Amino acid sequence: MLGRFKLPLWLLPIVIAGLVAVFGWWGNERLRGTVEDGLRAGLSSTLNANVTALGIWATNQMRLAMVLADDPEVRSNAEKAIKPPTRREMRPPFQGSPMEFAPFVSQLRPRLNRLGYDMSEFVGTNFQILADFMRTQPMGNRMVSEAHTNQFAQLFATGEPVLITPFKPEMPAPRRGGRRGFPPQRTNDVRRPNFPPAMAGRQQRRGDRTLMQVAAPVRNAEREIICALALIIDPDREFSHILSVARSGESGETYAFDQTGLMISRSRFEVQLKKIGLLEATNESAALNLRLHDPGGDVTKGFRATNEEPRVLTHLVASAVDGEDIVDVTPARDYRGVPVVGASRWLPQFGFGVATQIDADEAYRPLRVLQLVFVVLVLFLLLCATGMFVFSHANRAWRRRLNEAELKLKQLGQYTLEEKIGEGGMGVVYRARHALLRRDTAVKLLLPSRADPAAVERFEREVCLTCQLAHPNTIQIFDYGHTPEGIFYYAMEFLRGVNLHDLVGRFGPQPEARVVQILAQICDSLAEAHAMGLIHRDIKPGNVFLCRRGGVADYVKVLDFGLVRDYRDGSVAGEVAAIEGTPWFMAPEAFRGSAPIDPRSDLYSLGALGYFLLTGHYIFDAVKVSEIQEKQLSAQPIPPSRRTTQLISAEMEQLLLRCLEKDRNLRPQSALELKTYLLATPRAADWTPHMSNAWWDTYEQKIADVVAVEAPAGSTPLPTVGIDLESRMD
Repeated sequence: MLGRFKLPLWLLPIVIAGLVAVFGWWGNERLRGTVEDGLRAGLSSTLNANVTALGIWATNQMRLAMVLADDPEVRSNAEKAIKPPTRREMRPPFQGSPMEFAPFVSQLRPRLNRLGYDMSEFVGTNFQILADFMRTQPMGNRMVSEAHTNQFAQLFATGEPVLITPFKPEMPAPRRGGRRGFPPQRTNDVRRPNFPPAMAGRQQRRGDRTLMQVAAPVRNAEREIICALALIIDPDREFSHILSVARSGESGETYAFDQTGLMISRSRFEVQLKKIGLLEATNESAALNLRLHDPGGDVTKGFRATNEEPRVLTHLVASAVDGEDIVDVTPARDYRGVPVVGASRWLPQFGFGVATQIDADEAYRPLRVLQLVFVVLVLFLLLCATGMFVFSHANRAWRRRLNEAELKLKQLGQYTLEEKIGEGGMGVVYRARHALLRRDTAVKLLLPSRADPAAVERFEREVCLTCQLAHPNTIQIFDYGHTPEGIFYYAMEFLRGVNLHDLVGRFGPQPEARVVQILAQICDSLAEAHAMGLIHRDIKPGNVFLCRRGGVADYVKVLDFGLVRDYRDGSVAGEVAAIEGTPWFMAPEAFRGSAPIDPRSDLYSLGALGYFLLTGHYIFDAVKVSEIQEKQLSAQPIPPSRRTTQLISAEMEQLLLRCLEKDRNLRPQSALELKTYLLATPRAADWTPHMSNAWWDTYEQKIADVVAVEAPAGSTPLPTVGIDLESRMD
């Protein structure tokens, strides 16, 4: 059963495509797992690195604040400026005099500047701002922001330093129309900071600057907390910079946020955020200006949310605010609406969360490349299958037409095709039998799929010209025409034997005497053609057939007159738009466009053929047509006696070299003249009829049917070929 099952060839790419798809799916799943594991590890490492760096930085800031607050000079001067409680039993707060801090401020300011703090202040236990280290004038009755009261209260209660997350101070503004003699009214939040020189000279307002604080308690001699030293930090220079050090790829970023989902660090995409409208152009950074909401779609690609849609925090931020530390490699939208993968963690010791993320498009790029490769490969295989199916269908259609034509022609009873004996580049050759004459015939059909105008023209020219030749050493054409379906054919005599190319290939170089007999018969065939004004132009080993015919051994048949021309009308001069012939056997003038071609060109080819039969080599060793052409035009062939171990007479060698002269006037001037010279060589009579018959007896025992033109094919009974008498050519 299995032996009878034949898979159509076009199904093979589909089967391979299916296997590739299955393997691609399996590989995709394995690679996805590997990529996700790598992403989890990378995101966790990035998040841990940032959290560790923030922890080290915050700890150092608090330690430095403690060292400064515990400095004897700071404690002494602060104690002098602070008034102790009047009723110790009630533990009222220490009271400070801002005026008394002025000299102390002037002394301490250079030291703080050297440590990198441009702004600092003293805060009393009643939350009053006692001194500004950027000012020498009294601050007045200024209080800390209500948002920071709890942290200072914690500091005064525990004695431990505190880190106040980024905030935006409110700018003080004088009240217009105030009563004369009263100072301008100031807010009760935070005094207007004196910005560093980089900010000087520019109009400031709320939202232009983000600040942080680290505060430590200042104690008196009794170790009682009398006030707090608050150091003002520029978060853009330190806090946000730490978060920007460890990030992945082109789209990775790490940022911090508070419990309400408000970003408290800079964003990597601030320019893009302003461009797409998520951040106002007047804001210098996203810190404290951007709420980390999920917009519901990719804003970078034109999505715009409506006011009716609920605003929820992004997945990473919401998880961290809820106290859940996550590493999520499933793509989810970030504050830009871009699908990302990331990790987040809430830091209760600092009161804010940290998230690190990378665009899912970049994170899964290796996986998409593999998927694309497999998709392209599968599509290519499917395309191949489609092409093969179309070709197979077309081929079957032509074959069906050919079979139908053969069946119809069988009814006409002209030729019965008995066996396919060969198939060449343009045609198929069958061994056939004429219905009336009962003789073996070779029928050559031009396949419809190859029936271009040039091929048909060559077939018709070959047949028309060859039919004019009647010499026994020339292949005989019996009939030609078209089948009723338009398939061109011609019928010729059926030969059993071997062409000269196969003869040398199977049995090696031939004896000189046998070569003389073969070349002499070719001369007889060419002599008739030349006398009629025709030149063959393609004499080569494959176009000369050797057989035993009518009891005569080593009988020569010259085949394939497809390039034959009538040289008398000059039509073959200048025809080099494309080289026609076999380069190893073409005369030099055949390569020149202006040189006329005449019978002496065939004699050059005949000399090259004799050279091949004697030595087993072409006259020039080259592969490229350009190299062969160059040697044919200028190089001299090596004498054949130097390229074989066989004995070659001097007369035979000189005759072949004379045929191979570049100048046609130095060659023999006709085929009959060349034949005369061949038969006059010393060994011309050494190959006797007895030797010929003995060779053929041995050969025919090994090979039963070797047919003309093409190699033998398997025997398959075929129907009959008929003739369309109306379209027969005259």
